[in-house]
Amino acid sequence: MRSWSLRHSTLSLPSSGRILGILNVTPDSFSDGGRYADVDAADQHAKQMLEEGADIIDIGGESTRPGAQEVSPQEELRRVLPVTRRLHKEHPGALLSIDTRHAQVARAALEAGADIVNDISGLSDPAMREVCAEYGCGVVIMHMQGTPHTMQLAPHYDDVVAEVRVFFERRISLARQAGIATERICLDPGIGFGKTTEHNVRLIEHLEELRCENLPLLMALSRKRFLGCLQTDTVEMSLIAAQHGADLHRVHEVAPLRAALNARALRKSI
Repeated sequence: MRSWSLRHSTLSLPSSGRILGILNVTPDSFSDGGRYADVDAADQHAKQMLEEGADIIDIGGESTRPGAQEVSPQEELRRVLPVTRRLHKEHPGALLSIDTRHAQVARAALEAGADIVNDISGLSDPAMREVCAEYGCGVVIMHMQGTPHTMQLAPHYDDVVAEVRVFFERRISLARQAGIATERICLDPGIGFGKTTEHNVRLIEHLEELRCENLPLLMALSRKRFLGCLQTDTVEMSLIAAQHGADLHRVHEVAPLRAALNARALRKSI
């Protein structure tokens, strides 16, 4: 069984998969902006997701929808720190992830109780690599072409699978050089981040070709626009991703995917 080393524990990755429940504490997220910006509302939603089967709560204070403008680290901290502190206090033992590309925010969230840094910029900032190495946290390295503001303008690849794999290999090397243990790394191909529908489908179909050094693979398919083009939904596409090797799934609605993944694991065991 594959596993992922986090800050204070090691997370096993069974065939039923692991789920990151998305907790956006932003006023402008494309799907739930403003609903959980209040600390009490965020805490209640996190509690619900944990009860529904989330293994990790992924807290984000900056919208990364296509065309989104960057938020200052100070504003991001104002949004995420009270929530991180509350969840760490009220849900002892719950695994918390901070979804940020700013080293300052990552450090503060780790101090407040986070176990994982989920970086959509793939540890591009040396300061972020230093923080992750210092705290010995779990790290998600995601691939993105461009920035949230520009990524969907005209994404182009000669071979999207090969290019994303090369990106992973190079970022793993940089992480090691910074002192981040390889077993703390998880890889996310960044579905929808600088990719067309065709690119997204190819990455899902060839997911195992992206796996470097037997590291965990995370898929974040929830409410992505390309699902509408394919006339499918998050659960169905997540199950397809699981068949192709996805170990973890980042979603807004936890309960239906947890039920589907458990049923899939049961069928495989019979």
